[in-house]
Amino acid sequence: MKYTTIFFDLDDTLYPASTGLWQAIKERMNIYMRDRMGFAPAEIPRLREKYYRQYGTTLRGLQANHEVDVQDFLAFVHDIPLGDYIQPNPILCEVIAALGTHNLVFTNADAAHARRVLKTLELEDCFEAVVDVNAVAPYCKPMPESFQIAMRMAGESEPGRCVMIDDLPRTTQAAREAGFFSILFGQGTPHPDASATLTDWQNLPSLLNGRVP
Repeated sequence: MKYTTIFFDLDDTLYPASTGLWQAIKERMNIYMRDRMGFAPAEIPRLREKYYRQYGTTLRGLQANHEVDVQDFLAFVHDIPLGDYIQPNPILCEVIAALGTHNLVFTNADAAHARRVLKTLELEDCFEAVVDVNAVAPYCKPMPESFQIAMRMAGESEPGRCVMIDDLPRTTQAAREAGFFSILFGQGTPHPDASATLTDWQNLPSLLNGRVP
């Protein structure tokens, strides 16, 4: 069976984790929770970790347990000068364009942030669509329902034709359980929670082992 649809995570996948962008986003979450929601600073790390593990994202945990303006939260945490952290990646664009697959971004961020990142990386033309946290609400990765929604948005009915590339083992594990071929990005050795691992985008075609159109 050929792989026809590839879902790419956004943050810490389409750009290296070493850029510090995702860390800056997390700090904006802390500020939002402190200044706009009134949480004590000492309480925030514990709550964020709890919600991340229980609900998949800090935002989903805040929605379930507190009153939060979702769109205001997303706009605030992503209000960051992206050019200070990430730069264009022409090699990645060439790799993706040569695959011959349907390529989508699948992120727990919102589409506005995703499109800003893609524009900064000069990858806008490499993806057909963005599956964001609003599109899969009330779910998010790694919830099984989120993968089903992503497939529907991609017009794909067979999970065995799908690939998920993500930097989080819990997401690649969930994707594999959903029937996808899952690739853990940023990991150089085999990992029990992924079908394969990848550190160099130029190795992606060979990793797919000819199973692309």
